[in-house]
Amino acid sequence: MKLSSMEIEKMVRKIFDALKSNNVAQFKTTEDKVFKRAVELVKEEFDKETVLEKEVNEMMDELERQNPNNFERYKMFPLLKKKLAKQKGIIL
Repeated sequence: MKLSSMEIEKMVRKIFDALKSNNVAQFKTTEDKVFKRAVELVKEEFDKETVLEKEVNEMMDELERQNPNNFERYKMFPLLKKKLAKQKGIIL
């Protein structure tokens, strides 16, 4: 899934607001610092998925070269992505 920086910040803000309104979390540092770090972490996770998709596309290119006539890219992509994500410990 692709999200812009603004969408990621909105998502993190909603989570923060829910945590605060339910008195679930207390921060040892300023909320702004924690918010920025949370946004960084979420962006890192989305970047991992982008790298994974690039790797899957490279694998599919190789498979397509080996099997030019019987290759259904649209079926293979989600299967390979899911398998590779599981191997690498990436949560989709």
